[in-house]
Amino acid sequence: MDTESEPYVRLATLRTLHRVIADLNAARSLAGTLQAVVEGAVNGLGFEAAVVNLVRPDGDLVIAAVWDGAAEENTEGGIDSLLGQVGSRESWNRLLNVGEVWGSLVFVPHERSWACNPDIPTWGGISGGELAPVESASFDPWHPDDVLLAPMYSLGGELLGVLSVDRPRNGRRPGQWTRESLEMFSQQAGIAIGNARLRAEMQRALIRLEREQHTLRASEESFRQAFEYAPSGMAITELHGAQRGKLTRVNDALCRLLGRPRASLQRQGFEDLVHPEDEGLLRRVSAENGRAEVRLARRDGGYQWVYLRNSVVADTEEGARFLLTHVEDIEDRKRHELQLVHRASHDALTGLPNAAELKARLRVRLCEHPQEPDVRAVAGAAGGPEDHGYQLASYGGSPYEGGFDHVHAVLPEDPAAEARGGRGLAVLFCDLDGFKSINDRFGHGAGDAVLIEVARRLQHVVREGDTVARLGGDEFVVLADGLGRDEAKDLAGRLRTAIIPPMRVDGRAVRVGVSLGIGWAGCGMSIDEVLHTADERMYLEKRARAGAASGGNRSHRRAG
Repeated sequence: MDTESEPYVRLATLRTLHRVIADLNAARSLAGTLQAVVEGAVNGLGFEAAVVNLVRPDGDLVIAAVWDGAAEENTEGGIDSLLGQVGSRESWNRLLNVGEVWGSLVFVPHERSWACNPDIPTWGGISGGELAPVESASFDPWHPDDVLLAPMYSLGGELLGVLSVDRPRNGRRPGQWTRESLEMFSQQAGIAIGNARLRAEMQRALIRLEREQHTLRASEESFRQAFEYAPSGMAITELHGAQRGKLTRVNDALCRLLGRPRASLQRQGFEDLVHPEDEGLLRRVSAENGRAEVRLARRDGGYQWVYLRNSVVADTEEGARFLLTHVEDIEDRKRHELQLVHRASHDALTGLPNAAELKARLRVRLCEHPQEPDVRAVAGAAGGPEDHGYQLASYGGSPYEGGFDHVHAVLPEDPAAEARGGRGLAVLFCDLDGFKSINDRFGHGAGDAVLIEVARRLQHVVREGDTVARLGGDEFVVLADGLGRDEAKDLAGRLRTAIIPPMRVDGRAVRVGVSLGIGWAGCGMSIDEVLHTADERMYLEKRARAGAASGGNRSHRRAG
């Protein structure tokens, strides 16, 4: 996490964070969840040590889990010796109030170490080791006595504990990305701890239902309360009889989450609510310990991202009786994940796909092997239904394993393309003329405004399904499938016509031209080869236009 500004580093960190959060949810006991919290903070967030201070029933905080990533083995007097030590709630409140607020985090710099009362457990070895050298003076180094705390709350806002992390591996005070990651992790850790407690209570209730028939009614009441007052959604699905697959019982939290009344939910099943794209995933996890991230329909017509965890409730006589499902709201996490993915694949200025996304879309369209002429395919395309002149050509082998049908991208002059009406995958390379002078005369702000307007105009011209991407600087690329040579030239003309009209920037009228090169992508060509061909043809046009302009100037001077 040394270069937090780079999106691919952030994505890698996010994947690691998702993995350690999955480990949290996979823990089957409170002790396992607490250990997963400290190990996740060390292995996933770039710290070398972590401690969980858990709130006891009397309000004080006890050290319930520790992890030192730098220690090769447990040693007497090390961080493991902290387990079981207790700090008063009053002292903890004072420490949390005296620190700097970083979102939901609290940072206590070493200058305020006086706030650590003697009854708050501390350790000598955890901060005493060597820190990683700081590469730049612009970053604040981590001091051995600095304290970074991440309070963990239940969904109801109750303080469950405090996660303390120490010794960043890069030797710096955490930057914005690390802080946000730690905030997200602590929020999920709080949910996991609350859910671990809830699962323990529900499991005890279920055991009583199975083993203590004479206390059935009392156990049922205990289960009912745990179910009804759970902070996250809960549902029971019948596994047999006429109501098989239907929700026979739901709690208020699930009704609030989906915006649906209890009576409405109890007439449906999850199969009726799940997004069509998630139906297969839902069927695969409808079993013991099944887990899935799916979208469920809300009453307002939208969809809610949730994390489902299933448990089969059974007895010794009848076997599986019903499915108990825990429904956790993960909408914010999913939205944040999608935003990060979009930032990594799209240009920050124009919002267009970037070079990496452009190459990814080309890679999906092209395979490694060109299509060989096929008499049957050619005949079928010539005499079959129109369907834009396309004919599926069977291709088995990498990268289309299993013999999946694949429509080969071919060059317009190929026989296969002639059978399709001479259509192919056109690649139009666009380079703006006169853009540098606008940047030089009016500044980069004006240049950015021009690029944004050019992107808008290009998108307005192309068809739905075509791709307009920005490679960087003043270079754009348009991918348009199913075009003939004349159609590609017509598209190039319309793109040029759209760009040429003046633009209003900061009250000024500015104008740019464009040089366009038309290339064609065919299976068997590399991505770089496709782009290089279009780029070369663009430069041929640019040089030809520049030569014509300079020739006209020389003729004018001779006439004078």
